[in-house]
Amino acid sequence: MLQMTGARVQSLSVCAKPRFPEGTLQTGDSSLGQAVAESMRLCCLFVLLLAAAVPAVFATCKSEDFSCGGFVNHCIPRFWRCDGQVDCENGSDEQDCPSRTCSRHEFRCDDGKCIAAVFLCDLDRDCLDGSDERHCPPPTCGPAHFHCNSSACIPMLWACDGDSDCDDGSDEWPQNCGGHNTSAAWLWHHPCKALQFHCRSGECIHFGWRCDGSADCRDKSDEENCAVPTCQPDEFQCSDGTCIHGSQQCDREYDCNDRSDELGCINMTVCEGPYKFKCHSGECIPVGEVCNSVQDCQDWSDEPLKECGTNECLDNKGGCSHVCHDLKIGYECLCPKGFRLVDQLRCEDIDECQDPDTCSQLCVNVEGSYKCVCEEGFQMDLLSKSCKAEGGIAYLFFTNLHEVRKMTLDRSEYSSLIPNLKDVVALDVEVARNRVYWSDSSLKKIFSTQIDGEPTSSYNTIISEDLQAPDGLAVDWVHSNIYWTDSMLGTVSVADTSGMKRKTLFKKEGSKLRAIVVDPVHGFMYWTDWGTPAEIKKGGLNGVDIHSLVTENIQWPNGITLDLSSGRLYWVDSKLHTISSINVNGGNRKTILEDKEKLAHPFSLAVFEDKVFWTDLINEAIFSANRLTGSDINLMAENLLAPEDIVLFHNLTQPRGVNWCEKTTLPNGGCQFLCLPAPQIGLHSPRFTCACPDGMLLAEDRKSCLTAWDNATHKGDQERPRSMGMLYIVLPIALLTLLCFGTFLLWKNWRLKSINSINFDNPVYQKTTEDEVHICHSQEGYTYPSASVDTRVSFCSATADQDEISVF
Repeated sequence: MLQMTGARVQSLSVCAKPRFPEGTLQTGDSSLGQAVAESMRLCCLFVLLLAAAVPAVFATCKSEDFSCGGFVNHCIPRFWRCDGQVDCENGSDEQDCPSRTCSRHEFRCDDGKCIAAVFLCDLDRDCLDGSDERHCPPPTCGPAHFHCNSSACIPMLWACDGDSDCDDGSDEWPQNCGGHNTSAAWLWHHPCKALQFHCRSGECIHFGWRCDGSADCRDKSDEENCAVPTCQPDEFQCSDGTCIHGSQQCDREYDCNDRSDELGCINMTVCEGPYKFKCHSGECIPVGEVCNSVQDCQDWSDEPLKECGTNECLDNKGGCSHVCHDLKIGYECLCPKGFRLVDQLRCEDIDECQDPDTCSQLCVNVEGSYKCVCEEGFQMDLLSKSCKAEGGIAYLFFTNLHEVRKMTLDRSEYSSLIPNLKDVVALDVEVARNRVYWSDSSLKKIFSTQIDGEPTSSYNTIISEDLQAPDGLAVDWVHSNIYWTDSMLGTVSVADTSGMKRKTLFKKEGSKLRAIVVDPVHGFMYWTDWGTPAEIKKGGLNGVDIHSLVTENIQWPNGITLDLSSGRLYWVDSKLHTISSINVNGGNRKTILEDKEKLAHPFSLAVFEDKVFWTDLINEAIFSANRLTGSDINLMAENLLAPEDIVLFHNLTQPRGVNWCEKTTLPNGGCQFLCLPAPQIGLHSPRFTCACPDGMLLAEDRKSCLTAWDNATHKGDQERPRSMGMLYIVLPIALLTLLCFGTFLLWKNWRLKSINSINFDNPVYQKTTEDEVHICHSQEGYTYPSASVDTRVSFCSATADQDEISVF
């Protein structure tokens, strides 16, 4: 008999010498006595081994750990105790948990959860059991609020702004807005483009999605008043209402968009499994009828004379590298666990790490097996084999139309973080600086505020100009920049967190850019585009190397997030009702979950540990599921108002990185304007590049910024030195030419001055060109010859000084 007290084991007379009643054991029973003695010795040995093993099994856990107890003592970190997730096999870590004490600013639900006191009696069920809306008095609105016809109260600022905030839309009724139809004015300023359908709830969707059997509008108005098709007698009606020819049902090809034409089909020609044999003539017979000397196949292929009764494995294992299994006809090679068969004979190791779902985070492949490892800051849960974060409480931050809320993953804390907003759409956080950033689609601005624990109404305006529809927002926590998308402008832009420096990195007409996520450690960004065609794009954080990552089997990609620990992208498709993932290089794609109810209109998502969280506009709720398998779907929050964006706040979601812009000798990397991280495509990729604002260009030094005029002038200055060499050659020649020409002009002028010319206008003295008159000049003056035709006259003076006068 054994008695166990805590971790101690005591044996009570187990190994004592056995006593038999007198006369029961005779001399001839010596063999029996020896057997009994041997049994007792074995019993003693077992007791001693058990006594040595039990203290090891029931070893004391460390002071910072929690002991699960039981026969196998499992030690877990103490902060896993009462965290809402079972970590011990016996569930002892979630037993006898004390009820959480709510603060004076919180309301305790009947299920023990705490919510913000402002959620009490606000006409929204915030406790999952609805206890926050029980026994509520009729609401009364303050002077700064508008009283909706449905008894709800909203800030007066939201009334008559063209956007319905009351559930019944009474804040935009003409009788409450001075007779003005503000809703019509809002529709006038927010029309849908051509080939788009305008939902009554305000969204614009592709016109082709109208009456397609799947609700895409938030209010499902795209599926109202749709004509129901009637199929002909020779047609098959798909589950979505469309009709196909009857011969296309169960033809092994999907002809319906929802693939309902191949559901419930039984293919009698399939002959698979270890207990079936397919004849060469096409029949399928039980394997027990093979080699039984009876013809079961029409072509006798079940009774080959040579193969029946022959064991091919006796000859060198049939050539198999590991295991040879003989069959009634022939043989097959088998592989041990962790290996797979190649070329029908040889076994090779299976790389289990190629499957992204093998491990929670890191996977190390070994011969015939694998090993799961967690990133720094995470610890392996021995029960679930998942990596759990160490230190700090993880929060979900999500938008709720007029506010930003926060909630712990176990819903033990649920409160309003930033109240009294207008129409918050996109959201992101900077964990190290404890800041939240969001965009407002009505005000067309981007804001930021510090998180101090208590709800705050003071915040800073980061971007206030040139915004139309800032639907996506992401924070580069390493380089202190923000990135955002604008679905109306079709742009991706960047600015520093102060908003002073800004630049457009990407622009495409006709695109519908939605969500964006950044990886500042490696210098990349990713965003979704539900335009035509729909796609997911990838590019550097400096705007270079932009290319499409996902282009197939994608229709309405909305939210996107990045799990840095596994290097995978996750996104939701509101048209396909799916959550999918892919590695950052575009490979190894997987559909995690497809659900038309829980993913009726998913809009945004976040991942943490082994969970994925998403918002749904039609359900007006937040759900969670296992990010590896899609199982374990849970409702996190419901009765929300347009929960569009969601992010996870924990220090491990934003690991530290190196800001190379601050590692250089010059501040800001020597850049005059923005210093942006460059994508790390290869080993020799630059760490950063400089960027200039829109309308300016980088100078030749790749750091300074120039306007277009300065750039042209700068190019002219660069071309001038190249022409100076030619100028040094041409200029002397030109000067010499000018000097010679000037000398010639001076000589000619002197020559003309030394010649006296007389013009004879009197007809009496006119001579023909054949006459030559020489007048000699004397001291007495000029003497003229007498006029005579065809006479050459010369007057010569005896004096030494003579002037010749030519007459023309």
